[in-house]
Amino acid sequence: MTAIFSNPPEFFWFLPTSGDGPYLGSDIGHRPVSNRYLREIAVAADRLGYTGVLVPTGRHCEEPWITAASIAPFTEKLRFLLAVRTGLYTPALLSRQFAALDRLTGGRILANIVPGGSASEMTGDGIFLDHDARYDHAAEFCTVLKRLLQGEEVTFHGEHIHIERGRQIFPPVQRPHPPLYFGGSSDAAHKLVAEQLDAYLSWAEPVADVAAKIADVRARAARVGRTIRYGLRVHLIVRETDAEARAAAEKLISHLSDETIARTQAAFRTQSDSEGQRRMAALHQGRRDKLEIAPNLWAGVGLVRGGAGTALVGSPKTVATRLKEYADLGIDTFVTSGYPHLEETYRVAELLFPYLGITSPRGGVEPAPIADYVSTVGPGVLSAQTPPLRVASAS
Repeated sequence: MTAIFSNPPEFFWFLPTSGDGPYLGSDIGHRPVSNRYLREIAVAADRLGYTGVLVPTGRHCEEPWITAASIAPFTEKLRFLLAVRTGLYTPALLSRQFAALDRLTGGRILANIVPGGSASEMTGDGIFLDHDARYDHAAEFCTVLKRLLQGEEVTFHGEHIHIERGRQIFPPVQRPHPPLYFGGSSDAAHKLVAEQLDAYLSWAEPVADVAAKIADVRARAARVGRTIRYGLRVHLIVRETDAEARAAAEKLISHLSDETIARTQAAFRTQSDSEGQRRMAALHQGRRDKLEIAPNLWAGVGLVRGGAGTALVGSPKTVATRLKEYADLGIDTFVTSGYPHLEETYRVAELLFPYLGITSPRGGVEPAPIADYVSTVGPGVLSAQTPPLRVASAS
């Protein structure tokens, strides 16, 4: 077969830190979150040639930075794109976590800046800023964070952030600082990413709509003398044929009741001030008969999942062709996922990667059983000496 991409894109997968399963909106086959399961996904992604994994944030998710720190030692090249709800941190604390984890992984840590979320979750986290104020806070936060990571001594007095002679003593590996990603659809979001951040991630909407968002961000960045990178966050349902992929999409929501859809959509409307969430809901309007919103772009995931709610559905060649349409807008990074995530890690790599020009490396890392290592400081405590990783032989 001939690859549709002449230059392979950066291709990320997803760690389902709130649980996983084969059906949306149903407990059938549900897999509660566990570190062992997340590690299996990460090790598979590392061996198969994915660039990295997105690790989300929220009260229904395991804490992303601790999760990544526990899993990264079992991987070799995989990068970790870690969500950061800026209202939960100070820039000084995050700079220390960021630099330490970047050093421990040899420069494999990225951050996805998340100023918002549902109103009830925000207040439950102790964040009482309105939509635009959260973005003003995030702008000050990122200003200070970047300066700290670059080794400056920082004194800053803003409306939200105050710091006196702050310093990050241990620098990160990636210079001048590890990349900062961001996704958002409001004017405030576009202003923030254009002026402060390194990469803009759009949720998958019809190509023309994504093109309009990218054009706006690009123009805003140009006005302040900046250029940034662009990415797409999208689910994937890839099968041997288009018909099989459509059947798999329908199966994914086959145990989803109309009552559950209505209840979830009402919650999205009343509990979230996210412009991106509003745009996702508008694509399908809560109706099962309006799910293919553009060629091979299916909005069924968004019937009950907050955040990114669309999937590209089709054969490997079909999905690769659709991804290329987004790449032609200037997108060079895809952040993807599929249910259930462990099986789909393999399926997407085996079926889709050849069309993207991505070569899966042979071999990989196998985690050493913890039971093989006895602590020198007492039972149940790991030795201070990190056990060696066992590398699988090539076959």
